[in-house]
Amino acid sequence: MNKIRHKKRIEFFGAKIDPLTMEETLRRITGIIEKREITQHVVVNVAKLVMMQEDKELRDAVNSCGLINVDGAGILWGAKFSGIDLPERVTGIDLMWNLVGLAADRGYSIYFLGAAERTIRKVVDICRTEYPPLRVAGFRNGYFTEKDETKITGEIKNSNADILFVGIPSPKKEIFLRRNLRRIQVPFTMGVGGSFDVVAGKTKRAPVWMQKSGLEWLYRFLQEPRRMWKRYLVTNSRYLGMLIKGRIRSTKNG
Repeated sequence: MNKIRHKKRIEFFGAKIDPLTMEETLRRITGIIEKREITQHVVVNVAKLVMMQEDKELRDAVNSCGLINVDGAGILWGAKFSGIDLPERVTGIDLMWNLVGLAADRGYSIYFLGAAERTIRKVVDICRTEYPPLRVAGFRNGYFTEKDETKITGEIKNSNADILFVGIPSPKKEIFLRRNLRRIQVPFTMGVGGSFDVVAGKTKRAPVWMQKSGLEWLYRFLQEPRRMWKRYLVTNSRYLGMLIKGRIRSTKNG
């Protein structure tokens, strides 16, 4: 394997980001697993970036991660508007599915944590069907409280998994992983958000043309307008304001 070059991180509205492509990210993760480095991965999108402005615990949890990708066209556009160059989106669901294939090829084992019991079982069945060599270290639904964490993290540690996927909402998953990362002792841990629901067919992903056009958010809104309207209206408006204020400050300072 070629030597992995670590690109310098950039900072965007208080969020640290690794400017990596999907291919570079997969190479980095392979190195992490082979060296048995304890590393938490996270993706940053517009909603999370806006939450980080006021939620210090979330901001600290994200910025402490060993690998941080951009997941969201809004971040790419906003960074470009602010004079920052980022190569491409590394979406959580695409990275997760690539890692399932990588694990099957290299003999890595995966633990799946999150979603409803029926959903997580279906995700595991689909992954095993698509990749018969895949080693599943274990799985558990995502309905638990902080008092259950000692038992759950013990089960994950004892599974000897190489990869842990956590499909619970933000900011809970980032904080859960930061609090338990050393206790779990899994080389690579990754929050996958709602990816389990997509893989299980519970929710649909946008057509490829919408993904490439940066309109995946619109497709999601059309599927769940009552739940998503406030998030997109309020969050996107705040983000736009952040960009404009940042541009004005930059112009004045320049």
